[in-house]
Amino acid sequence: MLKEFKEFALKGNVMDLAVGVIIGGGFGAIVTSLVNDVIMPPIGLLVGGVDFSNLFVVLKAGVKAVPPYASLAAAKAAGAVTLNLGVFINALINFLIIAFTIFLVIKAMNRLRRQHAEEPAPAAPPRQEELLEEIRDLLKQQGAGK
Repeated sequence: MLKEFKEFALKGNVMDLAVGVIIGGGFGAIVTSLVNDVIMPPIGLLVGGVDFSNLFVVLKAGVKAVPPYASLAAAKAAGAVTLNLGVFINALINFLIIAFTIFLVIKAMNRLRRQHAEEPAPAAPPRQEELLEEIRDLLKQQGAGK
């Protein structure tokens, strides 16, 4: 059983999957930073200085402090129950960017696959044609040797 597991774990597909998951995690962190640190601040500025990470609705006030809360962290520290709209918007934008990027990668791979499929190797001529060509060449040699 250990031998079978070793063969499974060392197959190319498993290693490719592992590399994909690791790279995907790193890519996810980059996209999260892009959304939170680059895209959302200008959007927040355009809509009146709203910090989307702190866009929330208090469903139930906390027991440690009363609303209004200055930030989502302050609301959570007070024990408030909140509907975190800004966090959801950021996650939605992250998903859209990742989905679009994956779409572009798959589209490029499909294009390369189609180009590769369109370039088939020339088919070998049928055996009868090869024999006829050999006969023709032999007859030419016999005619030239006279």
